[in-house]
Amino acid sequence: MFAVIGIIVLIAMVFGGFALTGGSLAVVFHALPHEMLIIGGAGIGALLIGNSSIELKDLGAGVGKVFTGPRYAKQDFLDSMFLVSRLMKLLRMEGPVAVEPHIEEPAASPLFAEYPNLNKDQVLIRLICDTLRLVVVSSGSLEPHVVEEVMDQAIKTHVYQMMKPAEGLRGMADALPALGIVAAVLGVVKTMASIDKPPEVLGAMIGSALVGTFLGVFLAYGLVGPFANRARSVTHADAAIYQVVKQIIIASLHGYPQPLVIEAARAGIEHPNQPSFAEVFDGLRGR
Repeated sequence: MFAVIGIIVLIAMVFGGFALTGGSLAVVFHALPHEMLIIGGAGIGALLIGNSSIELKDLGAGVGKVFTGPRYAKQDFLDSMFLVSRLMKLLRMEGPVAVEPHIEEPAASPLFAEYPNLNKDQVLIRLICDTLRLVVVSSGSLEPHVVEEVMDQAIKTHVYQMMKPAEGLRGMADALPALGIVAAVLGVVKTMASIDKPPEVLGAMIGSALVGTFLGVFLAYGLVGPFANRARSVTHADAAIYQVVKQIIIASLHGYPQPLVIEAARAGIEHPNQPSFAEVFDGLRGR
C-alpha cells in the first residue's frame, strides 16, 4: 500500500513541480515513449543477458515483495517457536522414535498440520526436518556447535538465494542513469543530423534528447533503487524466522532451561513482530 502511495507522490511531485514552474509537459510526454523504449528496452535486454530464467522469475517475485511486504507476521514467529519447541520436547521426553514420523513425513504429521502457514514455506520445513533428522540418526552424539554450523550454512545459502532479486534490482538501478545517457546521446546524434532545421525544431529535438537523461536518473533513484532497498529489507525480515528456528534447536541441544531458550529465540525478532516472553511461555504450557 505504501509503495503505491509512494509512486503516486513521486510522479505527482516531479511532474507537477515541473508543470508549476512553467515547464511544458507536452514536450516530456511526446519524447517519453521513444526514450522509454530505448532505456527500458536496453535495461530489459541487460537483465536477459545477465540472468537465467529462474533468476528472472525470482526477480519478478522480488518486485512483488515491494507491494506485499514481509511474509511473516507476529503469529507466525510464535507458531515457529511453538512448533520447534514441541518437537524438541518430544525428542527429549520420548526419544528419537517419537520424533521420526513427524520429520520424515511432515505433510502427514498432525503436529505440523497445526501450523498451516508455516507449511507453505518448504525451505523452513526442510530446515527443521533435516536438522532434527541429523540429530536423530547421530543418536545424540553430535556436539551442538556442529549442528549450529550446518544450520548456519543452510541459512546462509538460502538467504543468498533470497537476496538475488534485490541485487538484480540494484544492478539495474545502477545501470539506468548510463542508459539514459545513451538515449540522450542518440538524441543529440539525431539533432546534429538535422542541424539545418529552424531553431525551434532543433530546440524541441534537444529537449527530447535531454528527456532520456532525466528518465534514466528518475527511474534509477526514484523507482528501481527504492524497489531494491525495499526488497532487501523484506528479505531480511523474512529470513529472521530461520534464525528463530536455529536458536531454539541449538539452545535446546545445549540443555538450557526453557526461559533461556525462549529468550534466545526472541532476541533475533524485530520489535514489531517480537512476541512477549509471557506470550511464548504461556503458549507452550501444556504442549
